[in-house]
Amino acid sequence: MNLKVAIVDDNSFLIHAIKEKLSFFEDITVKATALNGSELLERLEESRNVDVILMDIEMPVLNGIEATQVVKQKYPQIKIIMLTAFDNDENIFSAIKAGADGYLLKEINPDDLYNGIKETMNGGAAMNPSIALKTLKLLRNPIDIDNPRDQEEISLSKREVEVLEQLSKGLSYTLIADNLFLSPSTVRKHIENIYKKLQVHSKIEAVQKAKRHNII
Repeated sequence: MNLKVAIVDDNSFLIHAIKEKLSFFEDITVKATALNGSELLERLEESRNVDVILMDIEMPVLNGIEATQVVKQKYPQIKIIMLTAFDNDENIFSAIKAGADGYLLKEINPDDLYNGIKETMNGGAAMNPSIALKTLKLLRNPIDIDNPRDQEEISLSKREVEVLEQLSKGLSYTLIADNLFLSPSTVRKHIENIYKKLQVHSKIEAVQKAKRHNII
């Protein structure tokens, strides 16, 4: 199955670098590139024949988080993986809330990028280890959230936390499955649920508080 990818980044050199990484894989075609979210939406108007968007966050005109929200409303079938230069990016949670399906670092090697795209297409969520670690930190230090219901919404099951811990060590889905005696598809489901729970966590202030308390 040939996967059609769009790359969105305001740095054309980086677009070229990602294109080059994907050129190793015959079943991936770079269908479109754009320098900002607005340009991406124009491309999708012309042809929505795209399976996955690799999306930068910091961009002029329309940034990656705003663009993700719009794409997810208009074309919910398209998967979006955020590509960021830093794993301490405070936009991680905003991007997940906007509906991103995965989160990887730009300096990723070709194989990991390819596997991340394949995982995401199979219903999983590509997640960089340091981002998994950051998510764990936030969950382990539930700050005094004003609304107790919000607190409950972000609490993960013991299993989900175990999956996150394994992810934060940089292990693949198959290895995580072996370690936890689960099937890879169950691991994928857990990761999907982790993403969903982070999205429904409506209090952005929880993340802001966490920042104030230097938890994240």
